[in-house]
Amino acid sequence: MSFVENLAQQLLYNPEEPILFNSAFFLYFFAAFLLCYQLVRNHERGRVWVFTLFSLYFFYKACGAFVGLVVLSAIVDFYLSNRIYREENERTRRGLLWFSIVINLGMLFYFKYTNFFIDIINGISSGHISPVNILLPIGISFYTFENLSYTIDVYRREIKPVERFLDYLFFLSFFPKLMMGPIVRAADFIPQIYKPYVLTREDVGKGLLLIMGGLFKKVVISDFIYQNFVQYIFDDPTRYTGIECLFGVYGYALVIYCDFSGYSDMAIGIARWMGFVIPPNFDKPYKSSSITEFWRRWHISLSSWLRDYVYIPLGGSRKGKWRQHLNLMLTMLIGGFWHGASWNFIFWGGVHGAALGLDKQWKKLGLLKNAGGLKARLWKIGGVLFTFHLVCFCWVFFKCETFGGARDLLHQVAFNFQGGLGLQLLQAYPKVFVVMGLGYLLHFIPEKAERQVETGLVKLPLWGSIAVLTLFVWFLNEVKTQEPMLPIYLQF
Repeated sequence: MSFVENLAQQLLYNPEEPILFNSAFFLYFFAAFLLCYQLVRNHERGRVWVFTLFSLYFFYKACGAFVGLVVLSAIVDFYLSNRIYREENERTRRGLLWFSIVINLGMLFYFKYTNFFIDIINGISSGHISPVNILLPIGISFYTFENLSYTIDVYRREIKPVERFLDYLFFLSFFPKLMMGPIVRAADFIPQIYKPYVLTREDVGKGLLLIMGGLFKKVVISDFIYQNFVQYIFDDPTRYTGIECLFGVYGYALVIYCDFSGYSDMAIGIARWMGFVIPPNFDKPYKSSSITEFWRRWHISLSSWLRDYVYIPLGGSRKGKWRQHLNLMLTMLIGGFWHGASWNFIFWGGVHGAALGLDKQWKKLGLLKNAGGLKARLWKIGGVLFTFHLVCFCWVFFKCETFGGARDLLHQVAFNFQGGLGLQLLQAYPKVFVVMGLGYLLHFIPEKAERQVETGLVKLPLWGSIAVLTLFVWFLNEVKTQEPMLPIYLQF
C-alpha cells in the first residue's frame, strides 16, 4: 500500500476504529486542530469556522454519513427558533415549538426506539413484523436534547436565537462534547463564542488536570477493571459465587463512573484550553448520603435537563404530594428510556423515581433535623452506604441486557454468597482489586488534596505543562489494555 493510499485510509471513516479521545488518531487530529486554531485565535469568525469544520470532521470519523444528521437538525432548529422568536401570535409560536419537538423526538425515536415498539406490537398482537435494520447514530441522544432545550428557551424568551447559522452549528457540533456530552445549554455556551480568546495559566492547569484525570479514569481504571473482571461476571453470573457477583457489581459501579465521568472531564478540559467553560458533569456521586443528592452529583447535565424541561413543566412539587411523586416517577422513567430501548432501562429509571419519592417523604418527617455531633456523622455514613448499595442494585438492571440476567446475578448474591471465599477472590485477582481500591480511594479523596494538585499544575510554565502531559501519555501507553474499550455511553 502506497503512502497516499495509507494516508487516505487513515483519514476516511472506519466503522471498526471510530475516533475516540484515547485513540492514537485523536492525537494527530488534535495537533492539527491546535495548529489551525492558534493561527486564527484572534479572529472570531476564523475560530468559529475552524472549530466547526474540525468538529464535523471529528463526527464524520466517529460515525460516517450520520454527520449529516447534525447538520440537518441544526438547519431545522436554527430556522424554527428564529421564526418562533419573531412570531407574535402565541398559537403560531406554540405550533412551531411543537413542530420542532416532533421533528427532534421523531428522529430520535426512529433511530433508537423503532425496533423496541415493533417488539411490543408483535407481543401484543402476536404479529410478525420484522425488525428494521437501523444503526444508532452516535451522540443523537445528546444533541437532540441540546436542540430541544435551545428551541424551548427561545420560545420562553429566555434567550435570543443566534443570527448566524454557523454559530448554531458550531454550538451543536462542538467536538469535545458532541458524542457523549455533557448536555450543554445554548445560554451557557453561545455567549462565549463572541468573547476574545484568552488562555490563562489557570485555564492550562485546570484543563491539564481534567484531561489527565479523565484519561486515567477511563484507560487505567475503567478499562482494566472491566476487561479483567467485570465482564466475566456479567457474561454469566451463574458461574460465579455471590461474593464474586457482588464485587463484580462494585466493580461495574466504578467502571461506569470512571468511563463516563472520564470522558466528560476530558471534554471539559479540552474545551477549557479552547477558551470555553463547560459546567462539571459529575461531582463524586458515590459520596452522596441520599438518592436526591446522588442525582445532584451524577450526570448533572442530564438530571438538570430533566428537571427543567420535564419535571418542572409537569408541575414539579407545586400541585401536591402525590402529584409530585407522579412527576418524579414520570421524569425518571423518561430518563431511563433516554438511555436505551429496553425494559431494563425503564425499570432502572422507575426504581430511581420511587426512591426519590420516598426520600422526599423521609426528609419531610424531619427526624434528623436536630441531630448533631456523632449521631449526625453516623447517619451520614449510613446514608452514604445505603445510597451506594441502592445505586449498585439499580446498576445490575442497567448493565444486564435482560431481567433474567439481573435475576441470576441477584440470586447468586442472595442465596449463594459463600463469603468465606473472599480471601481466595482477592488472591485470584490481585491487580484488579488494587486498581478498584485506588479508584474508590481517589473518588473519596478530600477536595483539599485535589485543589493542591490543581494549584501545582496552574503554577507550571507552558513548557512544564507540555512535559507533564507528554510523560502522562507515555505512562498511559505503557499501562493501557491491549484492546481499547469503547465508551459505555457511546451507545446512548
